[in-house]
Amino acid sequence: MTTSVAPGRRIHPAWIVAATAFVAVLAAAGFRSVPGVFMDPLHMEFGWSHAVIGLAMSVNMTLFGVTAPFAAALMDKFGVRPILAGAMVLIAGGTFLSIFMTASWQLVLLWGVLVGIGTGSISMGFVAIVATRWFVARRGLVTGVLTASSSTGQLIFLPVVAAVTTHYGWRWAAGLVAIASIATVPLVLAFMRNRPADKGVGPYGADIDDAPAAATAGFRAAFDGLALGLRTPAFWLLAGSFAICGMTTNGLIGTHFIPAAHDHGMPTTMAAGLLATVGIFDVAGTIASGWFTDRFDPRLLLGIYYTGRAASLALLPSLLSAHAGPSTWVFIIFYGLDWVATVPPTIALCRNYFGDRTPIVFGWAFASHQIGAAIAAAGAGWLRDQQGNYDMAFFIAAGLCIVAAGMCLAVRSPVPPSRGSIPQAVKDTQSV
Repeated sequence: MTTSVAPGRRIHPAWIVAATAFVAVLAAAGFRSVPGVFMDPLHMEFGWSHAVIGLAMSVNMTLFGVTAPFAAALMDKFGVRPILAGAMVLIAGGTFLSIFMTASWQLVLLWGVLVGIGTGSISMGFVAIVATRWFVARRGLVTGVLTASSSTGQLIFLPVVAAVTTHYGWRWAAGLVAIASIATVPLVLAFMRNRPADKGVGPYGADIDDAPAAATAGFRAAFDGLALGLRTPAFWLLAGSFAICGMTTNGLIGTHFIPAAHDHGMPTTMAAGLLATVGIFDVAGTIASGWFTDRFDPRLLLGIYYTGRAASLALLPSLLSAHAGPSTWVFIIFYGLDWVATVPPTIALCRNYFGDRTPIVFGWAFASHQIGAAIAAAGAGWLRDQQGNYDMAFFIAAGLCIVAAGMCLAVRSPVPPSRGSIPQAVKDTQSV
């Protein structure tokens, strides 16, 4: 049993851990800003098609998602700090070594495999671990802030990466991302901790830490979490809608917005600036979503978010222009507010169904998110090669968002479990 933070202590350790997690996710997001900026330079230097570069990003996004539940299980077994530090080293190594690549298979290996595993270990599964272990009060808000840190990284890195690429070449930009990733490791080693008990306190908002002891089953815990999710109808709806979320964010816009804007005559630096601006509105939208999630039905929020995203994507082909006029800004604002606002309510629904198993089960939902992103990254590139533009990709994405809204609204209202109680998903499967 641990006690709450001592009266004389001004800052609860949970906030220090959350701040460290924010910086780690932000640094990992540096690589997320690279593909769209590098696509045209790689095409021009090596002659690789959009589809080939999209394939490398598909591998990256698939591993980015599939790694999440296994990383969550390894964090339970070995602790958060060593897994997080190792992930940052992988991101830095894969990005730095890409400076010397000469063949497309090296692109797949470095960007796809190494960076994919590294970023997957610092994805939304990691966010779920920090939010559920360290916070009882303000859990939704913290989830929103940590989720927004990815967009903050995009906001910081995109204009810099684009400017460095334009003036000095993509290799210098890749080196910059590698340096930012490796510089985070000392911070992680100094301030990250596994559980509140490590600091002799309870989670923020609770007097004691009565959460169960960390699991030690490693990869088996990851597969157990998948089995639990597959037996629960709500998981299929959440994972399916989250796959569409990945298709319509990281896979489509994150990878292809800059070349799509370039097709309309927009300079690369301007397009990168717009995509970074999406990050500004996304920070506001995701933090607000966390606040809303603490107060409103997460299912209703998800229905609204996906419907709004559908409208934005359907209009995008007619809004793009060479000079980023007012119509383009309409998309940037509304789409930006909605970019990853879906994460806090999705984690909240998983928490209500799966209790303390949320990080691993949500990790599998996030895996579906990234598999969807991988499909869109490769598929949109293929459509661009076939048709000469991205219009059909945007229209298909808009239709899928309507499907996602319906799936979220179809989730049965869960009963929030008390700490230590049997999760709703377990009760459901026991009654089958």
